[in-house]
Amino acid sequence: MAQKQPFQWQFLLPKYWGIWLAFLLILPMMYLPLRVQFWLGRKFGILVYHLAASRRRDTLINLKLAFPEKPEVERELMAKQVFVNQGIGLFETLCAWFRPNIFTKTVTISGLQHLIQAQNDGRAVILLGAHYTMLDLGGLLCTQFFPADCMYRPQNNALLDWFIYNGRTSIFGKQISSRDMKSLVQSINDGHVIWYSPDQDYGLKQGVMAPFFGIPAATITMPRRLAKLGSKSKPPAVMALHTYRQTPDNLPSGKRPHYHITITEALDNYPSADEVFDATRVNEILEGLIRIDPTQWMWFHRRFKNSENGRTDIYN
Repeated sequence: MAQKQPFQWQFLLPKYWGIWLAFLLILPMMYLPLRVQFWLGRKFGILVYHLAASRRRDTLINLKLAFPEKPEVERELMAKQVFVNQGIGLFETLCAWFRPNIFTKTVTISGLQHLIQAQNDGRAVILLGAHYTMLDLGGLLCTQFFPADCMYRPQNNALLDWFIYNGRTSIFGKQISSRDMKSLVQSINDGHVIWYSPDQDYGLKQGVMAPFFGIPAATITMPRRLAKLGSKSKPPAVMALHTYRQTPDNLPSGKRPHYHITITEALDNYPSADEVFDATRVNEILEGLIRIDPTQWMWFHRRFKNSENGRTDIYN
């Protein structure tokens, strides 16, 4: 297990009291039956859908851009389900941190042979994930089959970052900050599996414009840079990862929730000489996986906030 970050006395300052209160209220609920937690998660998601007007608007705008063929009423139902899935994902993540054993025998996986083959060949593996609503439960489910490190972007709130980092120490071998290239290179040289999610808009400083759900989107080019690290004779294998939740809502009565992991084949001839082509290729793969159930992806992020000419005004 990775070493936890130490507690800091500054976390007791009044500016952090809201986070402490939220955790004190929700943590005891983790010990309720999963069906009750899912019910609470649904209610919480619907509540946030109605109260978080800005996030709701961003979600509806994203869905309108990505699914213009769908009627408005259907997109509204999808948007509400995104928040419902996120509410459920909150409880799933807390259980993944503190009650991981309740998720044994609830998961299946396809494509594991691609990862095993790469590892047997002595290659590191870059798993291209996405920001699905089950959050860290996806990592826990994967590490039931293989150990993995993860790359992450530190939270702006120090206490929240402390909670998340320490919660993940029981899931991932190493948590590598996006600013810590030395640790990243070491993990690749050691042949580790590294989870990295390139599906958000970080601008064009280290990205290019590439279509995502048919919309030009700022797409980070880090995956192709990662693929160039390590040994030239055994470069990292780059694969995509999808985690899917089948909730009690669509399961037979009395059944526990079931989860499925999909790992794609390694990308061949990657990276190419064309970074836009490579970014488009990655976006197409992630889009295809997200379409399995679009409501399990975090549409409330401003995925299309940047254009070639700077910030767009579509969210105003």
